[in-house]
Amino acid sequence: MFLLANSVAMPIVFGGLFQLSLEEISSLIQRTFFIVGISSFLQGWIGHRLPIADGPAGTWVSLFAVLADIAIRQGQNPHDTLPALSGAVLIAGVLLFVLGLAKVTHRLAFLFTPLVTGTFLLILAIQLSGVFMKGMFGLTTGQVATNYAVTGLAGGVFVFVLLLSLLGKGVFKQYAVMIGLLTGWLLYELLGLRTAGIPFNTGEAWLQVPGVFVWGIPKVDLNIVIAVVLFTFMLVSNSVAAVTAVEEATTASPADRPKRLNRGGIIGGISHGLASVFSTIAVVQLPVSAGFIRMTEQRNVKPFLWAGILFAGLSFFPFVVKGLALLPGPIASAALLTTFVQMVGIAMQGITREPLDQRSMSILGISLVTGVGLMALPGAAFQALPAPFQYVLGNGLLFGTVVAICLEQIWRKANVPRVS
Repeated sequence: MFLLANSVAMPIVFGGLFQLSLEEISSLIQRTFFIVGISSFLQGWIGHRLPIADGPAGTWVSLFAVLADIAIRQGQNPHDTLPALSGAVLIAGVLLFVLGLAKVTHRLAFLFTPLVTGTFLLILAIQLSGVFMKGMFGLTTGQVATNYAVTGLAGGVFVFVLLLSLLGKGVFKQYAVMIGLLTGWLLYELLGLRTAGIPFNTGEAWLQVPGVFVWGIPKVDLNIVIAVVLFTFMLVSNSVAAVTAVEEATTASPADRPKRLNRGGIIGGISHGLASVFSTIAVVQLPVSAGFIRMTEQRNVKPFLWAGILFAGLSFFPFVVKGLALLPGPIASAALLTTFVQMVGIAMQGITREPLDQRSMSILGISLVTGVGLMALPGAAFQALPAPFQYVLGNGLLFGTVVAICLEQIWRKANVPRVS
């Protein structure tokens, strides 16, 4: 259910950005389920070997959104840019694979100090909490008016899951997210709040292999390459943040982190390659998994591996995919938003791991105000700039993380006053 909740929302948001039909969105969800399940299993089995769920990357979607906005402003059909997006994902996959295979990934870890990692997690939590808050209000599918009955139910699910995770015992605490999802979904149907869904085709085959190159053969766009190279370093930052956070949540030994990061980089490269072939949103390790682990107190890898296999297997059954895709977006968003409460706590633990002096506070503040500030700007603000700059400045998480890394390396520690 956690994999499902993390996998449904992004394809729907993506479909709205690129003007995909309901049938195309349904097919995208099927391919996304397959990649999420396979990647999660491979990472848990031979990659980092931790119960870190993979999911469609909101960071990639934000980069895709910039490209879609540029295409629309240039009078193009955003659908025509999809092969270039597949090419960008493929380039990032090759870079991740090479870095991992050459055992270089862990050598980049020095860039991602506790301050940088904590800043990345905090900006990520702010960015994605905005996405899921919009989801609770039903504003991620192009809908303008809010159905307050649905939003009220979603708010109730948010509070219910939080109470279960904080006050519940045993299975109620371990399965707080799933209980909240199922309860909210049941009430949603009983109260008659559903207005539309993905149509079922009675003549459709009961078994269907996810399609390949649905968006066409991947193309390499030189305007994107610079942004993708920078973006790959952010993917490494994401991996470091996810592995570090889950190590703390599972009490796994940090001594094995270099091996975990290198193996995770190799599998991350493979999963990006698969995402390009299967024309879907690239998946990344979700740092929010640490929040889920802390909420449920489930630290065993075996159930995680079985869940990955089951989730990938479900993608071969279109009627099951369409049934699961009927999970109400506001309910899924509300349940997932609770995990970001823990994620913010993990970010703050990383930031405060070392004494908070004036230097650290300044780096954190500059990174936050620039990264989060850029999120509030419309894409049209950068339309006069060259395409690579539009991609970088249009992604607040990428820009804020790069600022934190640069300041952390340039601004050397000195005898600066500590903030009380």
